[in-house]
Amino acid sequence: MTDNQRGILLESGTNELEIVEFTIADSTFGINVIKVKEIIQPAPITKIPRSHPNIEGIIDIRGEVLPVVNVAKALGYPVTEQTEQDKFIVTEFNKTKMVFHVHSVSQIHRISWNQIEKPSDMYNGLESQITGVVKQENGMILLLDFEKIVVDINPASGITKDRLSALGTRERSTKKLMIVEDSPLLRKLIQDTLSEAGYNNLQFFENGKDAFSYLEELKTNKEIKEELQIMITDIEMPQMDGLHLTKKVKDDPQLSVLPIVIFSSLITNDQQHKGKQVGADAQVSKPEIAELVQIIDQLIL
Repeated sequence: MTDNQRGILLESGTNELEIVEFTIADSTFGINVIKVKEIIQPAPITKIPRSHPNIEGIIDIRGEVLPVVNVAKALGYPVTEQTEQDKFIVTEFNKTKMVFHVHSVSQIHRISWNQIEKPSDMYNGLESQITGVVKQENGMILLLDFEKIVVDINPASGITKDRLSALGTRERSTKKLMIVEDSPLLRKLIQDTLSEAGYNNLQFFENGKDAFSYLEELKTNKEIKEELQIMITDIEMPQMDGLHLTKKVKDDPQLSVLPIVIFSSLITNDQQHKGKQVGADAQVSKPEIAELVQIIDQLIL
């Protein structure tokens, strides 16, 4: 899939997204189109000795060598022989390019984030690899946590305290930070790393809808800047995404004084314009937690 095949580019802050539907065995999954560079036929794979079990090997795409992840194996499905329907999804997120081997790719859906439901608590523990569920007439599409699949393969690629070492010794801060992040695992990692950086006064929300409701209630009783110093938000979240949340906050005269940092795996040179259009004060790509801390320092002085 080339840029010209992706359909209409979505305006920033509309609370909409496009997802590529694909299958693993008999299950249907989805990935945000923004993460997808192209979809290609399987290419010859070069095996890598002693690599992670979920890595099939590496391939050469126009001179660029990329790792190939077997999604079926990563999800615990039986590994089958390659068929004519198999596809390679070439992705870019977290400033990294990777290839995901899936069993078929069917179509692209344009949906609203409020159509995406939070996974049931029955399978939404910290180890869950599902970030949302989209109900369709003919079944459900499960949105995969591709970031977690990558971190499971390479833990060093995630958010860790080690990334803060360059910042040196930090003082404690009483400033209050609002964090909007749907992943339980990432909320815990962000809490640990920001606490290590001196920021202990943290309030977390699972999605933009809950976060905005809190801000609406807050502004009726108190001056926003007295109660809250900054908001850090992910982009991909059920109910209301971070771009739509940012736009609603910045369009509100009382709330617009609140500095907002978008902290997302989707922050790339090609996508930064979306955050700028909705008024974000800064944008940082996961997992660059040290850069996030430095920007927080600057914005809440």
